[in-house]
Amino acid sequence: MVPQDYGFFIDPQRCIGCRSCVGACAECGTHRGRSMIHLDEMDRFDSPQTVPTVCMHCEDPICAQVCPSDAIKRSEDGVVHAAQKPRCIGCQNCELSCPFGVPIVFSGLEQMLKCDLCYDRTSVGHKPMCATVCPSQALLFVRKDEVANMRHNKPLRDFLIGSVRVKTRNAIMVPDPDTPLHLDAALLIHDSQSFAGGL
Repeated sequence: MVPQDYGFFIDPQRCIGCRSCVGACAECGTHRGRSMIHLDEMDRFDSPQTVPTVCMHCEDPICAQVCPSDAIKRSEDGVVHAAQKPRCIGCQNCELSCPFGVPIVFSGLEQMLKCDLCYDRTSVGHKPMCATVCPSQALLFVRKDEVANMRHNKPLRDFLIGSVRVKTRNAIMVPDPDTPLHLDAALLIHDSQSFAGGL
């Protein structure tokens, strides 16, 4: 089991876009050469800012709720695992429902794979692969009580996505965790259409 006193922290302000995390993720023993981490561009028209996107390991994972074959399980330590191969039917419900855009149903495997916090490593006391190679410490796996001494930003594990509140095991480091972070895909789509219409 992953120790409960350890947390995984994502600090987007420190990401330098080097993609070390992407390469290291594919090296994890259970990932079969595939990376379970995405490196996304925040706003490529206005900024070079990138951010690593990993599974947030929701307390009540929506991906598991919408899985018709009950293939996605959350272990007692709060880690949401990739779909179990004998059960996964490759329906992509998890891909469509995840508020963070994490699960991927891989063609050829017909199975959903996603970040499992390098469970083969973290459950025996090692860091996830991505956190071992990140040169700017944008990805941290440390004791929860240590992170306050390491960063000015504070961990956020409570998100408002549309009208749904999502609580997570992993945290994003933000300047003010008391201000809710609203994520609404409908608004993002509307904004991008408005932008495209202005070209």
